Amino acid sequence: MAGELNGRKVAILAADGVERVELEQPRQALREAGAGTDIVSIRGGEIQARNNDLEDAGTFPVDQLVGSVSVDDYDALLLPGGTVNPDKLRMEPAAVQFVRDFVQSGKPVASICHGPWNFVEAGVARGRRLTSWPSVRTDLRNAGAEVVDEQVVTDGNITTSRSPDDLPAFCERIVREFARTPQPTGTGGRA
Repeated sequence: MAGELNGRKVAILAADGVERVELEQPRQALREAGAGTDIVSIRGGEIQARNNDLEDAGTFPVDQLVGSVSVDDYDALLLPGGTVNPDKLRMEPAAVQFVRDFVQSGKPVASICHGPWNFVEAGVARGRRLTSWPSVRTDLRNAGAEVVDEQVVTDGNITTSRSPDDLPAFCERIVREFARTPQPTGTGGRA
C-alpha cells in the first residue's frame, strides 16, 4: 500500500468518545500509504478516546476545528465510530455541514461502526447502500438507506463498515477508494 496516497490529505472528523482503534488503525493505514491526516473536531486541544465505549483510552490532539476548514482543504474524509463521538458530532451544525458538503462533493468518505449516524443527520443516507453497527441500522433504514450486513460496503463515494472486527478489510478498502481522488488538494497534512 505504500505510496498510493502520496500527496493526499485526509480529514478525520472526531470528537470526545471516539473509539480509539477505529481512529488509530485507519489513520495508520492511510499514513503508510502516504497520506497526510488532520484530526478535525468541534473544539480545540485534545479529544478523549475510549475502548469499547466504556474504558478511558487516552487522548488525540486536535489539528483543526471543523468550523475553520472546508471540503476544499482535503481529498477524503474519515468518520470513526464509538457511540458518543458521532452523537456529539451530529449535534454540531458545522460538523453536520462538513459531512454533507463532503458527500455532495463526490470526494471519498468512509465511516465505521456508529459513524454512519453522521450520514443520517446530514441527510445523505437516502438511496445509499450502507452498513454499520447493528444498533444504528434502524436509523439508517428510517433515513432511506438500503442497509446490509457486510464487513465493508462501498456505494459511490461512501464506504462503510460494521465494527472493529472489520478493520483489516475497512482499512484496505479506504486506501483503495481514497486513492481514486483525481488531484491531491494539498501537499500538507499531518504525518
